[in-house]
Amino acid sequence: MDHDELRSRFATLTTAHLADACLRARVPVRCAPSAVRPVVDGGRVAGRVAPARHVGSVDIFLEAYEEAAPGDVLVVDNGGRLDEACVGDLAVLEAKDAGLAGVVIWGLHRDTADIRAIGLPVFSMGATPAGPQRLDGRAKDALEAATVGEWTVSREDVVFGDDDGVLFVPADRAAELLTVAETIRDTERRQADRIREGNSLREQVQFARYLADRRGNPALTFREHLRAVGGAIEE
Repeated sequence: MDHDELRSRFATLTTAHLADACLRARVPVRCAPSAVRPVVDGGRVAGRVAPARHVGSVDIFLEAYEEAAPGDVLVVDNGGRLDEACVGDLAVLEAKDAGLAGVVIWGLHRDTADIRAIGLPVFSMGATPAGPQRLDGRAKDALEAATVGEWTVSREDVVFGDDDGVLFVPADRAAELLTVAETIRDTERRQADRIREGNSLREQVQFARYLADRRGNPALTFREHLRAVGGAIEE
């Protein structure tokens, strides 16, 4: 799937839809920690991961841009450090100039006002004025994989981000997951419309029947009931 199709299909979805799609398709739900947020409210990003492990110098990003394709998303692994900003306005401006679709940082950024003015979607754990004051050794795979929270991602992954946070999915499953997410979106919209029309969600999912069935079978879960009545809303 090319970047244009990826972005156009994600435009009418949310990361929540895609997370539910992963659950339904038995794909691990790989969310970045909740501290990773858009720098600008309403920021959205979708694209192939361009990984980079930061070691204290901006040149790792410049090299990542050399290898990236237009539409990729720079995913920066700075170990979740809170004592330094690893991405500033020049790195973001250069990413935009290189045709990248955005930047996701497992760490902090700085130059917030300038980044907002640049307009490229940036997701990070927050901001601090201090830049790096160290230069560590560079791993051989520094441009091959990046760790974000508990997940390690590579160019074989796609990243999606919005106001709910950041989600990674395998690139070879992206089309399938987007299709499942579209089905979930449409089901939820119909359910929301029916609530507005006076048909409560409890009525739609036959909640009274679930309570009655659970009295006879205490092991019955709500998800099992939803599957039986065709009203799945949680997976």
